[in-house]
Amino acid sequence: MRYYAGLDVSLEETSICVVDENGEIVKELRSASEPEALVISLRTVDRRLERIGLEACPLSAWLHDGLRDAGWPAICIETRKANAAMKTMPNKTDRNDARALAQIMRTGWFREVHVKSRQSRLWRSLLVARRTILSEMGSIENVVRAILREAGIKLGKPSRTAFDQRIREMAASDLDVMDLIRPLLTVLKTMMEQLATLTKQVLDIVKSEETCRRLMSVPGVGPITALAFRATIDRPERFRHSRDVGVHLGLTPSRYQSGETDIQGRISRCGDELTRSVLYEAANSLLVRSKKWSSLKAWGMQIARRRGMARARVAVARKLAVILHRMWSEGEDFRFGKEPSASVAVAS
Repeated sequence: MRYYAGLDVSLEETSICVVDENGEIVKELRSASEPEALVISLRTVDRRLERIGLEACPLSAWLHDGLRDAGWPAICIETRKANAAMKTMPNKTDRNDARALAQIMRTGWFREVHVKSRQSRLWRSLLVARRTILSEMGSIENVVRAILREAGIKLGKPSRTAFDQRIREMAASDLDVMDLIRPLLTVLKTMMEQLATLTKQVLDIVKSEETCRRLMSVPGVGPITALAFRATIDRPERFRHSRDVGVHLGLTPSRYQSGETDIQGRISRCGDELTRSVLYEAANSLLVRSKKWSSLKAWGMQIARRRGMARARVAVARKLAVILHRMWSEGEDFRFGKEPSASVAVAS
């Protein structure tokens, strides 16, 4: 007889359900959401478990690694597919969710999620922290601008480094406004210093990481893009084809087909939003700022002339994902290609 377990994980407590190969419930119990506590609880089942399923969540990587290290066959499964099955339950409870997860593991109706290495998770957390500071700095700067506009002061578009000095020069005579703005400027200064600290950490990592340095040979791809791609993909061999990376990052068109209806929509935007956004920024840099000719830029500019720059950026971002994966898999640098002669360029 084969046995399967489903774990419904919450912040403090995890519901566990064990079923046999016929779908009959063998045992139900609750445990603290800690790897050691889960291992102790699973040992009380006293049966050999074929699969142990838990949904992807903030705690899942930590719990998955702990269970795997203890020798248990833990599998992290995709949340959307699991939710579709759990909706068949009449009532939404942790106990019912654990039961549904156990049945999902028994039937095999799940999609396994790759659990990234701890190093990749730390790299991604670093990038998220840096991006959060940038976002909050933008919010505070907008508040400062709004306060100045109410006082009739038009700040213009100073650079981020000149922002503080420009404000002090323009609003120095209005003491009431400066009393409001001064604490915000102090916060911005502190955030700028911490942003520089995080950026230096990114640069130090990229400098010592061979894969990132190779990815940066692509025009438009800088340290942030290279590290984000490295941390998200984690292991290139988990993709059978390089073109699958574009799908994984949500850079391919969504599709709805039913009977005679067949609609191709915008990109699906499923997958890692951070990596998708930095690839889009890299594509824009390649098309707009890069001065060196490459076959990739020529291809993107052809799309821009036919379909517009916005679609060209998305297409180049998708192509970048494919190229970066292929470079990583084969251990090769980017090949710019041979620029066509002037006569060929005019003829085309």
